[in-house]
Amino acid sequence: MKIVLLQTGKTGEKYISEGVSEYSKRVRKYIAFEIITIPDIRNTKSMPVAEQKSREGRQILGQVSGDDLVFLLDERGREYSTTAFASMMEKSFNMSKKRIVFVIGGPWGFSDEVYARADRKISLSQLTFSHQMVRLLFAEQLYRILSVINGAPYHHD
Repeated sequence: MKIVLLQTGKTGEKYISEGVSEYSKRVRKYIAFEIITIPDIRNTKSMPVAEQKSREGRQILGQVSGDDLVFLLDERGREYSTTAFASMMEKSFNMSKKRIVFVIGGPWGFSDEVYARADRKISLSQLTFSHQMVRLLFAEQLYRILSVINGAPYHHD
């Protein structure tokens, strides 16, 4: 099993990229982990939002195979406690999938095609975060749930 974080666009803030890098190293102690960054759509100033989402959606779907379990990090997704998220992930590990792909979309969200392909939508909070900040929050939570699954003392209930 491998976990993939599929994200749109480069990480612009140094503190975010450093934090994601640190948690990525920690995650890799538990499981194979890869971050795939698809390029931002260019020349979007006069492009309708629907077109931006559609183009980005095609790029996202081009990185996903039929054998992947796809989880969208989406504001309208289901919220989990850390222990419930860990439990859900443990069950996902037992499925006959090669990869679990977590997807962070761009600032406008996901196209209908990406929503249709998703196996699950997950929300990290009812609060709104930039798609850049979600990278760091997700990386930390992934490390936290893997710590819970493996009985490490990182999480305290």
